[in-house]
Amino acid sequence: MATMVQSFFPYIHIILDALWVTIALSIAGFSLGFGIGALLLFLRTFSNRVVARAIDGFIDVIRGIPLLVMLFLIFYGFPALGFQIPNMLAAALGMGILSGAYQSQIFRSLLHSVSSSQYESSLAIGLSRWESFRYVIFPQVLRLSIPALINEYTILLKDTSVAYAIGVTEMFTQSVHVSQVIMSFTYPLLFVSAIYLTICFSLSSLANHLYRKLSYGYSIREHIGG
Repeated sequence: MATMVQSFFPYIHIILDALWVTIALSIAGFSLGFGIGALLLFLRTFSNRVVARAIDGFIDVIRGIPLLVMLFLIFYGFPALGFQIPNMLAAALGMGILSGAYQSQIFRSLLHSVSSSQYESSLAIGLSRWESFRYVIFPQVLRLSIPALINEYTILLKDTSVAYAIGVTEMFTQSVHVSQVIMSFTYPLLFVSAIYLTICFSLSSLANHLYRKLSYGYSIREHIGG
């Protein structure tokens, strides 16, 4: 056992270096998903019923596709159409599209917290629909959605390990490579699990703290207003 642990130590830096790839990939996927989610919310809110239902159908379809299948569709589908795409970009696109569908639902679930009178007032003072959404509605939705968005990022961070299937050298991929070198999966995978657990637990604790704080703030305002 001691010999196996000693054989693992020289390779720890390889896994730690790949941690930055994991973080970069998760941030890229989350950022793309944020943009997609906000756009879907805007289109659904200010479009007619037909478009709104089409968007709902699109979201349901995307949410029903497993991440691994999504990555394969992008990574192998684009070359079939004549477009070469790096595996890192394919992973970011796949994660971003899937996350965008979930983030749009997060935003939509909190849209009711914004009074319709605020939207009507913003139109009355000359703001366009887009300006009303950008400056009045969405900032309030975004504030309330922060805890849920942190949880979504936590899920996305763990999902980066799926990018192993298309050859992205993120943290899990490198732990597998190290395991093959030292001929033992135990310590590399335990080490990676500890890193995931530390990051995700910290983010989840932050999300819970913000949720309690935001909920308390709104309960105070409702009490004063009542």
